[in-house]
Amino acid sequence: MATGLKNKLLGAYLKTAEYVVPVLKDSKFKETGVLTPEEFVAAGDHLVHHCPSWSWMPGDKDKAKPFLPPDKQYLETKNVPCLRRCKQMELPDEGEIIHDDLGEGDWVEPKISVILTDKVRDLTLDSKPAAAAADDDDDDDDEAVDIEEYDEENVEESDPAALSSTQPSAAAASAEGGGDNLLLTRTYDLHITYDKYYQTPRLWLFGYNEKNKPLTVEEMYEDISQDHANKTVTVESHPHLPPPPRASVHPCRHAEVMKKIVETVAEGGGEVGVHSYLLIFLKFVQAVMPTIDYDFTREFSM
Repeated sequence: MATGLKNKLLGAYLKTAEYVVPVLKDSKFKETGVLTPEEFVAAGDHLVHHCPSWSWMPGDKDKAKPFLPPDKQYLETKNVPCLRRCKQMELPDEGEIIHDDLGEGDWVEPKISVILTDKVRDLTLDSKPAAAAADDDDDDDDEAVDIEEYDEENVEESDPAALSSTQPSAAAASAEGGGDNLLLTRTYDLHITYDKYYQTPRLWLFGYNEKNKPLTVEEMYEDISQDHANKTVTVESHPHLPPPPRASVHPCRHAEVMKKIVETVAEGGGEVGVHSYLLIFLKFVQAVMPTIDYDFTREFSM
């Protein structure tokens, strides 16, 4: 209850603060992990080129942001399958750390067993912009990088008890699930917006049940990692669309995570281009919603 109230107050503050925060003009991607609006558009174009399921949307004209092109206000992908509830793949309880001193609402850092440093060091990125990129190979199903886990002091060895994130096909779920398969056919619409206050992308999601009826807030939280529900993920008004409100991954640490990824890749002799921002972003936020199978991004080469 207290967390929900804090999130509402924070949302009201940030909505007001956005009007007085100036638009970022100079690139600070490598220094701080943030994006200018122009860099956000370039990263969005790159995402659309590599992942055609994503497309640019104009949004409500009355809510259009003047610092973005009228036809590129936010990115959207629709009808993303969600075949399982999060509780069906919960890892054994390893504890959690709740950061309550950020001044921006609680942020949960789950102690999930992943080998993050090796995964990021092995990450290779296409240095060419979308317009010059060649045809891609088939998508890879790499494990998502945890948005809060990117802390080299907290990296742990892989846990053999962790469940595979590989999802069964909808047809297989229908054949094996019998009468219970109705729970396995939820779909989500996902949006990526530019957050002017935090100067980073922000992910939004809205779900539908097997009859294509909107999910309640409580039902959507069933598809969010319980470490993140009502903390890292909150329900707020969409900046480009009318009600109803949508669930959103709070962006207060997105820049910090991206900065660490840029530094780690640089230590290995590589370089992360700003146009690849959203491809990486989609991978590290998937830990928040591990059963929503939206990440069809490929393995990219430098």
